[in-house]
Amino acid sequence: MRDWPLWTLRTPALCYWLVIDALALAVISYVIAASATPTPSEVGRFAAIAGTAGAVIIGSSIYSHRLRETERNPWAAHLCYLTAGICALPPNLLVLLLFGPALHCVLAQRPETYRWIFTLSATALAIFGTRYLIGWAHPMMEIGIMLCGAVVVLVIRAGLIALGLKLRRPSATFEENVGEPIDAVLGIVAVSLGGLMGCVVMNNPVHALIAAPSMALLERAAQLPQWRRSAQRDAKTGLANAVHWDSRARYELAKGRSRTRPMAVMLLDLDHFKRVNDEVGHLAGDAALGAIALLLSATVRRGDLVGRFGGEEFVVLLPEAEPDEAEGVAERVRQAVAALCVPTMATDGRPHELSGLTVSIGVATTERFGYELPDLLVAADAALLAAKGFGRNLVEMA
Repeated sequence: MRDWPLWTLRTPALCYWLVIDALALAVISYVIAASATPTPSEVGRFAAIAGTAGAVIIGSSIYSHRLRETERNPWAAHLCYLTAGICALPPNLLVLLLFGPALHCVLAQRPETYRWIFTLSATALAIFGTRYLIGWAHPMMEIGIMLCGAVVVLVIRAGLIALGLKLRRPSATFEENVGEPIDAVLGIVAVSLGGLMGCVVMNNPVHALIAAPSMALLERAAQLPQWRRSAQRDAKTGLANAVHWDSRARYELAKGRSRTRPMAVMLLDLDHFKRVNDEVGHLAGDAALGAIALLLSATVRRGDLVGRFGGEEFVVLLPEAEPDEAEGVAERVRQAVAALCVPTMATDGRPHELSGLTVSIGVATTERFGYELPDLLVAADAALLAAKGFGRNLVEMA
């Protein structure tokens, strides 16, 4: 048990996650113990909702597998049929619907199972909290109450998960914890479709099939933010890749020019990095790149744009940075890299601590070179070459 990844969480996050899991388990246990045996009509509604949802998710998974797409998270489809269950099923059958996302976690063999369990627990609390609000034994189907319930389920679920992620990594941005605006829109669509599905099932369970095409489209649309983030991120470091960084940097520089705000570009290159790959191994080199990426993100200022240009080269755009401040940030990064120790594995399979890494940094400012990104990159690259020429492990201003 001591080797479980769960125990790597920060203490506040660990305590919070375990409390949420325990509360969800307690609520589910109470629901199972206190609910009456469902009637045949209620079982029919459950079969209609679960069958439709299962067919959509399994069919979409098979389609994605044939296209060789990356692993998916059908959270929007889960939220859709769970919302239908809030409207149309007794609480004990609503518990059974929660086995859908739980089973998906088991079959997908997710590496962070504890995170999936936490998300499922937060979802369960949001689902049963909403059910209590709209009527525990007999849900009220008035439009105002249903709209209120839709807001509650989205807010409680998002709030519980966002707080857990923030405690897990305090440096994470609001977008990383809560999601992008498109995620919120997809959540609204999911609960809206789920509410309609629940109302339809109340009259005739077979009519649940009407929701299948819309749910399938929703399930596919929910993957778009993930695919877009994958296209924008460097696979080894999680930082913005060169294309995405270039686009964002040009946009920020255009804004800075219109307001005459000082900005800077910082180009970094790890010194003698080829030795790491040759002497310790490429896996150790990848671990070092990942550690440098985390260090960069934690060391630069909030709002600075960090990216990987390829190989062992990184780049940072510093908005609102006077030359002295930009040089100070670069020096802080240089010192942090020099003090970095990276636990990794050598080529012989033995644990190895990688230390002694250094970085050379070139900095170019808009004060001297204007707001055109190519001009700033050329100047920063020239300063970087000068830093290497003067002995490496240095910061040079262009």
